[in-house]
Amino acid sequence: MNEAIMELKKLVNGSDNIVFFGGAGVSTESGIKDFRSVDGLYRQKFKYPPETMLSHTFFETHTEEFYDYYRSKMLALDAQPNAAHRKLAQWEREGKLKAVITQNIDGLHQKAGSREVLELHGSVLRNYCRRCGKFYGVEAVAASAGIPRCACGGIIKPDVVLYEESLDEGVMEKALQYIANADMLIIGGTSLVVYPAAGLVRYYRGSKLVVINRDATGIDADAALCISAPIGEVLGQL
Repeated sequence: MNEAIMELKKLVNGSDNIVFFGGAGVSTESGIKDFRSVDGLYRQKFKYPPETMLSHTFFETHTEEFYDYYRSKMLALDAQPNAAHRKLAQWEREGKLKAVITQNIDGLHQKAGSREVLELHGSVLRNYCRRCGKFYGVEAVAASAGIPRCACGGIIKPDVVLYEESLDEGVMEKALQYIANADMLIIGGTSLVVYPAAGLVRYYRGSKLVVINRDATGIDADAALCISAPIGEVLGQL
C-alpha cells in the first residue's frame, strides 16, 4: 500500500460524515464509456455530435433518431458495479458515508447497495409517459423499436436530464446541503467541467477534500490529497 493510499485510509478512518461526488470515471471501470476520454463518445463518428443527439431539441425534432442513439450508446444494462461502487456502499452501511452525489445515470451505485444516491442528471432506469405520467422501467425503452409509447399512446421519455434541460432544483439543494455539512468530501472520476453540477463542490468548507481522478481538475490546488489513478483501483485497496 503506497503512501497516498495510506493517507486516504487515515482520512477515511477519522471521518464519519463523508460525502462522495462522482462522475463518468466511476463507471468506466464497469465498461461504460464516458464522453471525453480517448475512446469516449465525443471521439466516435456519428451523423450528429453526441451533445446534439442528447439534447432536448433533438429529442423533440428527431425523436426516433434520438432513441436509436440512446438505446445503442446510453444503455448498458449488463454492467456491474466495480470496486468503487462497492466500497462506497460499504462505507454507507458502516455509517461513515452519508451520501453519494453522482452525475452518472446508470444506477450502478444502487445496484451495489448504496441507498442515499442523489442523481444530478437522472437515471436511465426511470422512464415516464409524457402524456399520462405513468412510470416505466428501463426495459420498456430497451426492448422497444422506434419510439417507445405508453398504453395511452403517449411517448415514453427517459427520466434523464438532456442538454438544454435544467437540473432538478430539489436534488441540487439536497446535494448542496450534504456537501456543506460534510467533514470529508471525496471527488472521484470527474474532471469537474460539467456545470452547474461541478459548481456544487465549492460549497465544501472542511479540510479533508480528496480528489481521485486520472486527470487534473480545477480544484486540485484546494485538495488535502490528490491521487491520479482510476477510482475503482484506488478504493479497491482500502
